[in-house]
Amino acid sequence: MKKIFLDGIFKNNPVIVQLVGLCSVLAITTTVTNALGMGAAVIFVLTGSNLVISLLRNFIPDKVRIPAYIVIIATFVTLIQMLMEAYLSSLYSSLGIFIPLIVVNCIILARAESFASKNGVLASIVDGLGNAIGYTFAVVIVATIRELFGSGTILGLRIIPEEFIIPIFTQAPFAFIILGIIIAVFNNISKKRKLKELKEEASRG
Repeated sequence: MKKIFLDGIFKNNPVIVQLVGLCSVLAITTTVTNALGMGAAVIFVLTGSNLVISLLRNFIPDKVRIPAYIVIIATFVTLIQMLMEAYLSSLYSSLGIFIPLIVVNCIILARAESFASKNGVLASIVDGLGNAIGYTFAVVIVATIRELFGSGTILGLRIIPEEFIIPIFTQAPFAFIILGIIIAVFNNISKKRKLKELKEEASRG
């Protein structure tokens, strides 16, 4: 269970490693508040849908499994959408169309098809949590950099004086540039870690 959970955050991070769900990474990472809100929504939907799909995996016919998964995912998306609209209206307005678009997010459908439909309930919950937290981790990093240098704030608190901000960081292309740098750093760290493990194995052998 620990491996399943940590793989979703690091080794198989859906954004940094698998490169899925990038539309929302591009659109909602202008502020850390937006990133945390989207992350919370993805955690709720991915964990809940994995749970239900795992429970029903032996009852859903193969021919209709994708439509069935979409209906289950859409149910959880509708719930979080209604909750946000009722209690977090400003965040709901800020995220806009990207909340209902969670229904067709590649991360959610991929975990439903490749993991929840083939594994038990507990493992599916852990997998959903790990991948959703991995997604949240990635978008919060991108949003922190964009908000800090583009607006000079973090969670609305002024960190950098306005005369030193770089507004272009809030533009969509910079989300890809920042994400690319993060992926490069992550890959470099992973390679160094693998080389270290290989050297340790060789020394023991």
